Amino acid sequence: MKFSVTFPSVMYRDGPQSITRLIRAIEDIGFHEMNVLDHVVMGYAVQGRDKPIYPAQMPLLEALSLLSYAAAVTERIGLATGVLVLPQRQAVLAAKQISTLDTLSGGRVRLGVGSGWQASEYDALQENFSNRGRRMDEAIGLLRACWSAERIDFRGEYYALEAMAMEPKPPQGARIPVWIGGTVPRSLRRVAELGDGWMGMSFGFDADQTRRRVAHIHEHAESIGRDPAEIGLQMSLTPPRGMNPRDYYTNPAMMAEQAVSLRELGFNWGTINLVELFRAGYRSVNALTDQLTAIHEELSAAQLPD
Repeated sequence: MKFSVTFPSVMYRDGPQSITRLIRAIEDIGFHEMNVLDHVVMGYAVQGRDKPIYPAQMPLLEALSLLSYAAAVTERIGLATGVLVLPQRQAVLAAKQISTLDTLSGGRVRLGVGSGWQASEYDALQENFSNRGRRMDEAIGLLRACWSAERIDFRGEYYALEAMAMEPKPPQGARIPVWIGGTVPRSLRRVAELGDGWMGMSFGFDADQTRRRVAHIHEHAESIGRDPAEIGLQMSLTPPRGMNPRDYYTNPAMMAEQAVSLRELGFNWGTINLVELFRAGYRSVNALTDQLTAIHEELSAAQLPD
């Protein structure tokens, strides 16, 4: 089982040197990948909007820029978005940015994409929130065409390119893994139809709920003639519902136990969110590094197979 670490943008407050130290520590400890969250702007809770998931002033560095920085200061670790809100970005430009990141990192990119939840962010970026799912379905095909075809001729309902080229091609070509996030039924079906894997997350681990969602993906894959075994599964390590997050993130053994449970459910990736460790009291590079080391030791002791 592989593990990805979500980088906390809040570390910008300590300067670029601290960002570099923490990125390199994630690699040196032995984690397989660093991933980053994606939001361009965050909305305040005003009348007429749904209550935001995160506070408006939560610091978030731009996802692809941060991964490019990480590529320059590391050698081996994988680089992922978890997840990029693809439909609120110009799709051809996103294809170029991701291709360039894969090129400069030597083929280390895994692209997590999702349709997002924040209508006000779409408004700020002048993109349509109401058709975001349909546009994302089409954009995934467009990205793969840009990464592989010498001459790109693509015509869809929302995107069109005629006799265009995008060079250089990324080292992974169209095989850059595209993992899809989301938990609603349409998102789960999208995983089965278009994704290399499901990039799941939870705000309170529930094994039965997780099992049902995996079953939904697998049943739909079978219904369209796809082998469910070729679809990867990732889930964030999070406290069970009703548990104090600090009690969970200060207990590496408990996190390893949850990883074992996920592996038994068929998951081959897990995520450790440093944003939550920061909230649990690990506020410095040294404190985060020490706790990550303890977590990695417990995960290694569990001997979870790939």
